[in-house]
Amino acid sequence: MTNWTWEIKDKNFLQKTVERCKKQKIILPTFSQLKQPDKIPGDVKSKLKNIDMQEVHPLNLFRINWQNDPKSGGMGDINFLEIPKEITGVKARIIGLVGKFFPTGAHKVGATYGCLAPYLVTGRFNPEYHKAVWPSTGNYCRGGTFNSALLSVHPVAILPEEMSKERFEWLENLGAEIYATPGCESNVKEIYDKCHELEAESDEYLIFNQFDQFGNSVWHYEITGYTIESLFNQVKESNQRLSAYVSATGSAGTIGAGDYLRKVNPLIKVVATEALQCPTLLLNGYGGHRIEGIGDKHVPWIHNVKNTNVVAAIDDEDTLRVLRLFNEESGKKVLHDLGVKADSVDKLSYLGISSICNMLASIKLAKYYEYNENDIIFTIFTDSVELYYSRLKEMNENWGKYNDTQALIDYNSVIKKQGIDYLKELTYEDQRRIHNLKYFTWVEQQGKEVEELDAQWYDENYWEERFSIAPKWDKLIEDFNKKVNA
Repeated sequence: MTNWTWEIKDKNFLQKTVERCKKQKIILPTFSQLKQPDKIPGDVKSKLKNIDMQEVHPLNLFRINWQNDPKSGGMGDINFLEIPKEITGVKARIIGLVGKFFPTGAHKVGATYGCLAPYLVTGRFNPEYHKAVWPSTGNYCRGGTFNSALLSVHPVAILPEEMSKERFEWLENLGAEIYATPGCESNVKEIYDKCHELEAESDEYLIFNQFDQFGNSVWHYEITGYTIESLFNQVKESNQRLSAYVSATGSAGTIGAGDYLRKVNPLIKVVATEALQCPTLLLNGYGGHRIEGIGDKHVPWIHNVKNTNVVAAIDDEDTLRVLRLFNEESGKKVLHDLGVKADSVDKLSYLGISSICNMLASIKLAKYYEYNENDIIFTIFTDSVELYYSRLKEMNENWGKYNDTQALIDYNSVIKKQGIDYLKELTYEDQRRIHNLKYFTWVEQQGKEVEELDAQWYDENYWEERFSIAPKWDKLIEDFNKKVNA
């Protein structure tokens, strides 16, 4: 467990992958290039300007970073959005990285690359035989399907049947083999059950499980963490502090950036958000909810719970009401009347449902710690409203047409009155309680070793070894690319 290494596993698989990439003209970006896009070769950046961001084109692998310029098509500044204080009502600055400008329109494509790339360059995946299986509660299987399509690999998407219509339509258009499992975002076990069923059916199904694949959290540690550090240095003023990082738990990949940021500021508060209707971390709770993409009722294997300081639960109805406020014309008008600049109002469409959850948790946190003008809270705006137009339509049909009165009610009762309830500052015992929940999912159900579970808690080198693997993967990627170009 302490010797966590990635060596070449199957030279035959590796050669087949090299041949496939040579035929498809695929060069794999290194983690370092995605972390610092200025390192991407100039000829690649020039070609990207003539390639649509959503096109299934091999060079779009280099766009799996936070600095895609949607106007020029090249690399630009970090994509972020600061929520105006006229909206948040708190003194602290709340800034989110924007996932809308990734291929697929969501940041989860980064996690899929973090999982897939190490398999490709170490001979753990045979593109001529294996089907790539992407178990997900939403955007992960979209990102995995996109990357699979680039390699002409057969993608298999597993996601709950109650996810938005846009997700299923997108997957169908890319030719994915789709399995809609029972339930909603909370029904993760049903996804695992389907994975086991496919594995028992044939060994051609290779599972890239984001909930236990460290490539997921390594991508965010290395790339999202570094990007937030760079953005902080870019936007901070005088005595402002990197005070907190807020992330919905989901697969626990994105919250892995908090481990990186802990090195930047040891006093940072790392905050995990979840749905109030399924308060697994807060109360060992369970239930269904409508904050799409943050599957729960379990603690992911890759979540370093010792690095989580706070848990905040957000009512799923609040996120849906704010989705209407930010995107319906009546809501925009009310925000204009409250003094929010037109440009800022227009950019609120960058926030999808889980992004709004992160924003509300950031407001809750700012009030709890009484943060002031010197505090900056960073969070993630994972995807945009483009994946949820069907939800807006459903709300208009079920709740009635949106109007100015309802917009004022939503602003005042959801955002302005967001309180510090359902927020818990974690003690050592709280962290241990949450960590111990892994036993029931991963040891009893999924066959992990209890010795490794204990190592996650007691071995001081366990997480550092895993999060520091990217440079070694980069060397393997560079060697792989040389073979492709030979």
